[in-house]
Amino acid sequence: MWWLIAAVGLGIPLVVTAMPEFGMLAAGAVAGAVTAALGGGTVAQFLVFAAVSVALIAVVRSLAARQRGQSPGLASGIDALKGRSATVLKRVDGGVGGRIKLAGEIWSARALDGDRIYEPGQQVDVVDIDGATAVVI
Repeated sequence: MWWLIAAVGLGIPLVVTAMPEFGMLAAGAVAGAVTAALGGGTVAQFLVFAAVSVALIAVVRSLAARQRGQSPGLASGIDALKGRSATVLKRVDGGVGGRIKLAGEIWSARALDGDRIYEPGQQVDVVDIDGATAVVI
């Protein structure tokens, strides 16, 4: 019975503070209660409580660290424009540049390769955004 009271007691700060460690300690307390219900001695109950709590904290922390290290799957801003196709509106070259229609907007553009020339109507791919100018190939 004391293990269940401890589980509830650890569940309250979990809800109030949103610290997941309290939830894992509460799960350990429930495991201790199950051990007591199965007839385990006091030492066994505390060992199960400690083992379950530590294991849960270790697993969840490693999962959280891995999730935090991943980059977001959704690109926004200029990162979302890189790799997209555009249509040349005004001749694009490596020197003066030109104009393209990219994502429904008109952008100034220049060729990545200074010797390449793209004529109006051609499809190009955006490889970078340099200020307000799209760099295309």
